[in-house]
Amino acid sequence: MFTNNTDVTEGILFTDHYQLTMSHLYYRLGLHEKKAQFDHFFREYPDYGTHKAGYCINAGHEYLFKWMEKTSFKDDDIEYLRNLKGSAGSPLFEDDFLQWLRKNGNFESLKVNAIPEGRVIHPNIPVTVVNGPLAIAQILESPLLNMLNYQTLVATKASRIHVSGRGKPLLEFGMRRGPERGVNAGIRAALIGGADFSSTVSISRQLGLQPKGTHAHSMVQVFMAICDGELEAFRAYADVYPDDCVLLVDTINTLESGIPNAIRVFEELRKKGHKPVGIRLDSGDLAYLSIQAAKMLNDAGFPDTKIILSNQLDELVIWQIITQIEEESAKYGVDPDSLIERLVYGVGTSLISSKGDSALDGVYKLVAIEQNGEWVPAMKISETPEKTLNPGNKKISRIYDGRNKATADILSINELGFDQKEKITVHHPTDSSKLRTIDRKDVSKIETLSVNAYYEGKYHGNYPTLEEIRENRKKDIHKLDSGVKRIINPHLYHVSLSEDLWQLKQDLIKSTKKLI
Repeated sequence: MFTNNTDVTEGILFTDHYQLTMSHLYYRLGLHEKKAQFDHFFREYPDYGTHKAGYCINAGHEYLFKWMEKTSFKDDDIEYLRNLKGSAGSPLFEDDFLQWLRKNGNFESLKVNAIPEGRVIHPNIPVTVVNGPLAIAQILESPLLNMLNYQTLVATKASRIHVSGRGKPLLEFGMRRGPERGVNAGIRAALIGGADFSSTVSISRQLGLQPKGTHAHSMVQVFMAICDGELEAFRAYADVYPDDCVLLVDTINTLESGIPNAIRVFEELRKKGHKPVGIRLDSGDLAYLSIQAAKMLNDAGFPDTKIILSNQLDELVIWQIITQIEEESAKYGVDPDSLIERLVYGVGTSLISSKGDSALDGVYKLVAIEQNGEWVPAMKISETPEKTLNPGNKKISRIYDGRNKATADILSINELGFDQKEKITVHHPTDSSKLRTIDRKDVSKIETLSVNAYYEGKYHGNYPTLEEIRENRKKDIHKLDSGVKRIINPHLYHVSLSEDLWQLKQDLIKSTKKLI
């Protein structure tokens, strides 16, 4: 019988088989403790088919670092590996390697530089840089990608939905459709990316947030089945939650039953000194129903009551709803701006699953290795130019223009050199024929993105709060051009290589090809 022992499923063996076989090989050749550097980055923005992201939101590092802090090879892990056999029946891993793993198989020897959570990130920029013994850094690859790619993917989706909804309240409730208990990581990422609250109680508790929710159709159905009807269902709910009353109004007929009954209950609450919160619409033409609901609520004296929309929403659907409201509200005597201001969006499946693109193209690649006390850049060449690495230990700089808008991220080996010259040449990261010039007078600020995050077996400093991570996102989103934030066909944000890095890359490509 299967039992979900998280010490096993989420311990040090939460990695791919080939990470262990490669580490064994490095040990056999005496390479296992040679210092190596791996870059974690993604190659392409999420592409949802009919629309595509123009930026990503970084998320997941706290999950990763806390896992690294507590995880190591235990006796039972070693015993399991000792019993694994190859095709010929011989042990897959030799005892001296396993003894080395038992003694050294933890992440205390690694150093990690990272771009903080919540920051806007772009393709080909090293988001996480791992430095340390080759064998241990290799074993980290799979769990690192697992914990960072998914959270970044969901945080990005949440940010796009938040931007599409013009910053109005966004509620996450995707637990029922999420990837089993991985949904906790997804909800955290959604809250980083733009969701204000979640309906899931456990992760809300852990993050110090109040969970949010209304009621289901089943509550109304119960009252209908026992002959009390929708109105009595609403009254019962309002009696229990008089100051937190949100009523789902589409179980029977939204306009002829649900909203009129909700208004009757709201009037009763008002007479008792309570202020109703709102209604929820979960089916039908949400834009049209929002307009009609606003008109009915306004006429009844509830102009500030919230209208919560749900049912397969995403950034594109929300954008279409708002567009329809702006086009049609006036002919029904409803001010579109006032209506849009009172909307709240409840998003489930599309957010937690990143509907349209369910996996971030994040990779973990060797870029340098120590040889005779010096770092030697490592090169990977691909017939696909986008997969040819940017080698070596790199600096990451974000350039801001005179409007204090982020205009480019630049990878370099040395400082950019603006103190010696007024103009610098930068190159496209994958197309060697493309370059451009940046004039110092057009640059208001140069920011270093990566920070020392993890070393000596623990995170450096205190983990930032959820609110601090959200502030990172808000500031970076504000500093993006509107075109980069577009829901459809976003403007290209420039990621470039400095002259020194570009030249190193070309030289390594030539020297590597000579070895063929």
